[in-house]
Amino acid sequence: MPLLETGRRRTKLDHSYNGPARQGPVRHISPVQLTLERIHEQNRANVQKVDPAKAPAPAPGAAARGKPRLLLMGQRRSGKSSISSVVFHKMPPNETLFLESTARIQKDSMHSFMDFQVWDFPGQVDWADPSFDLDAIFGEIGALIWVIDAQDEYLEAINRLNSTILNLQPTYPNINIEVFIHKVDGLSDDYKLDIQRDVTQRIQDELSDHGVENAPINFHLTSIYNHSIFEAFSKVIQKLIPHLPYLEALLNNCCQKSGFEKAYLFDVLSKIYIATDSSPVDMPSYEICSDYIDVIVDISEIYGWNRPDDYIERLEGPPYNKKLEDQVACKDAESCIVLTDGRRPILLREVNKYLALVAVVKEGAYSKMPDIIENVNATVGGLLQIFEITRRRQRA
Repeated sequence: MPLLETGRRRTKLDHSYNGPARQGPVRHISPVQLTLERIHEQNRANVQKVDPAKAPAPAPGAAARGKPRLLLMGQRRSGKSSISSVVFHKMPPNETLFLESTARIQKDSMHSFMDFQVWDFPGQVDWADPSFDLDAIFGEIGALIWVIDAQDEYLEAINRLNSTILNLQPTYPNINIEVFIHKVDGLSDDYKLDIQRDVTQRIQDELSDHGVENAPINFHLTSIYNHSIFEAFSKVIQKLIPHLPYLEALLNNCCQKSGFEKAYLFDVLSKIYIATDSSPVDMPSYEICSDYIDVIVDISEIYGWNRPDDYIERLEGPPYNKKLEDQVACKDAESCIVLTDGRRPILLREVNKYLALVAVVKEGAYSKMPDIIENVNATVGGLLQIFEITRRRQRA
């Protein structure tokens, strides 16, 4: 269904959309997918050197088809377990104060829109020990997340990170390295930026002295007491999604036709957004959209219940004589609220049991809500088509 132009008085159908749903047989390779393919080829080549008989056959995007792995590393008490508990287990930040130090590698499998693993490494573990199988740890890795405590002396953490990068570069040069400069809550904005500049400069200078230029390292200022940790993980997860450009194209088109200020595609369980439109991320809008998901989820848990079979049979019987899904306009959760100024609606539409589309609508657009709902329905249909095509390719 083509999207409806809501910026005009008379609604007209727009047939100019040439998004992913109309792509021909040309195969689009995003930078993310290319990186995953290179990592797979590196792993295959390493195994082939040791035992050619055990080398897997070449297959593009092995990490994407399997379970990409996120490694949480850093010094002891830097906040790795707290991050994992808050983001992926919905633990209140204040309760992380009672977490014990991690004594062994903790492996969590996350079942969501994309299955992936999170490995939490104890700070005292030396992975460079010969007893560790490096390929078992770093093979098909999605990202290495190094956590640095900004409120503690971090020179030793930087030295260990540089040593890790230098040891991994010869064998795994394409690993994405994400540095979380953590526990920045309570610090002034100027001091945060000073710490980030200092950490960045020290890491880059050390790597440059050893001949490693332009290493794929990204830096994030994070805290579990605000949404910055979810924002950072959102950027990490997006690099693991091969079809991210298609998702962004759909959201851009929906924002343009519907008059959205901002649109996010959220993972409902973790509140990580896996895609957004091309406009800059506005933290206040991201925070309110994220909190809105919590409200809807809480309401669903209170009022949602499994209907007995006899109750469903009565609903599907006379006078309608139709399946329940054929009697409702939208079987997924759909909600819209208006902020106190009465002019900026926030709209939520469930895509599937894992994902939800949340958008901030421009002021004065509430009168155009019927057209906006139709556009959102068309966008959700396109998103589901992308996920279905991707799922078929992964099974092939």
